[in-house]
Amino acid sequence: MESSLTDNHGTNMNRFEKQTFLLVEAHEHDVRFVKEAFYNAEIPNPLRVINGGDEAIAYLAGASPYNDRISHPLPSVLLLDFNLPGKNGFEVIDWVRRQPALKSLVIIALTDSELRADVQRAYDLGVNSYLTKPGLFTDFVKSMRSLYGWLRLCHFPHLC
Repeated sequence: MESSLTDNHGTNMNRFEKQTFLLVEAHEHDVRFVKEAFYNAEIPNPLRVINGGDEAIAYLAGASPYNDRISHPLPSVLLLDFNLPGKNGFEVIDWVRRQPALKSLVIIALTDSELRADVQRAYDLGVNSYLTKPGLFTDFVKSMRSLYGWLRLCHFPHLC
């Protein structure tokens, strides 16, 4: 039997743990890095992985082969790198923010770039947060644990 906590309003507190995260990352090493960090940070959410910008847009649009939302659920959180085959991360953000059904999707830039221009552009396009990938795995686990704690505390329209 699954246990769940409720807040003062009777809201199911473990609802967030069921929400899907979509990682858009082209480099297999970084995909493994994120998956291992999720595991070590004890993040229970399902993590789906897409390798390119065009593929991310197809997934989010529910286009074939992603049109079955049972098999390919719409994510609540998008973890997005910028250096992608096809459309880059900035183009994906721009596309997402122009889709009425996806306007409230949480977008976390997860990249190697610390360029001020990239940070500014990402926020101008509508990311909710901009994180750089730390070099040390232990630091990355701490970052993912902190991100997850922040996400669980936030109130997002599509999760209410």
